[in-house]
Amino acid sequence: MSHTTTRPDGIEAILEQAWDDRAEGSPDDIARAARRDCYEGASREEVYEAIIGALTARIDRVPEYRTVAARVFRRRYFEERVGVAPDDHEAAYRDSFVASIERGVEADLLDERMGEYDLSRLAEALEPTRDDRLDYMAMETLSQRYFLREGDEPIELPQTFWMRVAMGIALREAPEEREKYAKEFYDLLSTLRFVHSTPTLFHAGTTHPQLSSCYLTTVPDDLEGIFDAYKEHAKLSKWSGGLGNDWTPLRASGARISSTGVESTGTVPFLKIANDVTGAINRSGKRRGAACAYLEAWHMDFPAFLDLRRNTGDERRRTHDMNTAAWVPDLFMKRVQNDEKWMLFSPEEVPDLHGTYGREFEERYEEYERRAEAGELDQYERCEAAELWRRTLTRLFETGHPWITFKDPCNVRSPQDHAGVINSSNLCTEITLNTSEEETAVCNLGSVNLSRHVIEDGLDREALAETVNTAMRMLDNVVDLNFYPTEKAERSNMRHRPVGLGTMGFHDALLEQDIPMNSEKAVEFADRTQELVSYHAILGSSELAAERGAYGSYEGSKWDRDLFPQDTVSILEEERGREIPIDVEERLDWGRVREHVSEHGMRNSNTMAVAPTATISTIAGTTPSIEPIYSNLYVKSNMSGDFTVINDHLVSDLRERGLWTDEIRDRITYHDGSIQEIDAIPEDVTELHRGAFEIDPRHQLRLSAERATWIDQGQSHNVFFPSTDGSLLAGVYETAWELGLKTTYYLRTLGASQVEKTTLDMREYDDTQFRDSDDDDDEDEGNGLPSVEDPTCEACQ
Repeated sequence: MSHTTTRPDGIEAILEQAWDDRAEGSPDDIARAARRDCYEGASREEVYEAIIGALTARIDRVPEYRTVAARVFRRRYFEERVGVAPDDHEAAYRDSFVASIERGVEADLLDERMGEYDLSRLAEALEPTRDDRLDYMAMETLSQRYFLREGDEPIELPQTFWMRVAMGIALREAPEEREKYAKEFYDLLSTLRFVHSTPTLFHAGTTHPQLSSCYLTTVPDDLEGIFDAYKEHAKLSKWSGGLGNDWTPLRASGARISSTGVESTGTVPFLKIANDVTGAINRSGKRRGAACAYLEAWHMDFPAFLDLRRNTGDERRRTHDMNTAAWVPDLFMKRVQNDEKWMLFSPEEVPDLHGTYGREFEERYEEYERRAEAGELDQYERCEAAELWRRTLTRLFETGHPWITFKDPCNVRSPQDHAGVINSSNLCTEITLNTSEEETAVCNLGSVNLSRHVIEDGLDREALAETVNTAMRMLDNVVDLNFYPTEKAERSNMRHRPVGLGTMGFHDALLEQDIPMNSEKAVEFADRTQELVSYHAILGSSELAAERGAYGSYEGSKWDRDLFPQDTVSILEEERGREIPIDVEERLDWGRVREHVSEHGMRNSNTMAVAPTATISTIAGTTPSIEPIYSNLYVKSNMSGDFTVINDHLVSDLRERGLWTDEIRDRITYHDGSIQEIDAIPEDVTELHRGAFEIDPRHQLRLSAERATWIDQGQSHNVFFPSTDGSLLAGVYETAWELGLKTTYYLRTLGASQVEKTTLDMREYDDTQFRDSDDDDDEDEGNGLPSVEDPTCEACQ
């Protein structure tokens, strides 16, 4: 690293070369601010820090400073890594790529096959100008956490990173075709049209390529099996996997243990150990361990399970480092709506409840109720279903947990209903795969960036089809290339080969088309876009089956029975005995896909899952996943730091109308990024740029429900709830169930933050803002702007 000094006039030279002509103001203004933070004899590093600090402190006023800051950051980074500035010698960029691959292989960081590529030809395929697609947040995140390192020193440049990932994924291809596919994969990644999940980006091409995102396990009801589960938990976490653990099989507190004759302590003490195992693991040295425990709502320990994340009570019965989720059967929701009783059981006395669903579950559950009332069961407890539901939602509002997930839609609509039961979802609630004591479910994720597929006339359908087709090949390659930490994970993944192609940049894509998210046009866009993704994901998987063979457990699956995701909505309606109020109209030529699947089968048991994309959307410079933009102006916090985020589309709209003034900017800051109460802004603009808490959460559920028609797994759907009314909250989650959603994820509530107003003229404002209290996710830190943290879902994405 360079520690040479530079004269103050070096600041102007750096800014001149990095400047974005779209930016308001002039380099001289930034130079003066940077010089105030420098001193005579400041090192080159300190000069760069001063310039970047001056730029990032003003992003809320001039969004283009993100681009300028990124260019300054890259210039500094190139000087440190390569010895020259990036705009000086393109040849040095290409030479650095070759050197980094050779160095990685020599240091045993990279698979030796990475050195067998024609590195010179791949170097020529690099497009250094694509670096400018990465803004400052992306560069900070990549350099701190994603670039390959030897010791503490990163050895990759941005395009080197994308090519290394592409080469690593292309290792699955025949040797004579690897270079061709590496280039194809590189083009997709480096243009940010598709981005693999974080574990894949971390480890592609390395000597330990743990590329999978999520693991789902079922914990058995015996002591040896429980502690084997802890061991597996640790091994999976070590290699960056996010975990979803099914704990329902464990007998409840007070149940008799036949071998010793003593009473069981129940699930909670074992969950406490799992919590501590989670906290002890630093995954790949880059992220803390992350897991989610699932328990079915008829389990006698369920009331105690609801309290696991509380900040009061016996700390020995709390799990602050682990997420929790309720696995809710349809029968429970029916009892809630009908104001009926609910009965809790211990699993060893009702052994088939966890493995059944739909009408069969209802029949077995009612039979156990009769047996309990007849005195044939030792342990059971009757309660009011509505009261248990209220308590569940109260804990959810207080602590953010448990997340609400629905057992029956997950199972009834599963393509793999012939191969077993889905006992839980994953860490981020988008994966719905079978698990058992013999199989640990694995999923391999990546996301299409919808905002990169919008053109003047709307969605670029041809480009999206091409992206999805290539992405499916990349994800299928992951299955074969993956380093599996356990035999159970490898056995499951090689037999079923599930992948989860998701989307991100949904709200960005709407804004590109001037479509308000809180509109029927948005619902139509969600429906039609996901149908197109589904069409090509399923067709792509079937084309891979024609080339490589169908997955091992294909025979007997819903695919084999000509049942596609959209066909399973009516099956769920039949099982429930009630209508699912969503549109299931096919607009594409699905006959072609059905014929292809009938002839060739499917390469992957599951093809789609919409993950949260907390971090990769930052890299891609777009809005996360399917979520609405959090606010028009806020601070995003993750492991790479705190970053000011401003809605560029809003700034563009206000500039067109001559409204991007100091006064308007101050008002937006005062209103925590909201523009709804700023009279000077036209109504069409305020409607278009509603933040997450300004869009009806039930409308957001409708968007996900229409999308869900076409998806064979699930979606990480965050609920943004702007109220404290418990009855309204119950209505939101009951709506989620009525719409047939499989899962929900975080509950986000408004925080009690006040924006720092010392830079505003308070005489212009005579009102005082109050906000509802937040859950314990610590989203707002009183740092001058509303703040949102990346959730632990970045374990997946």
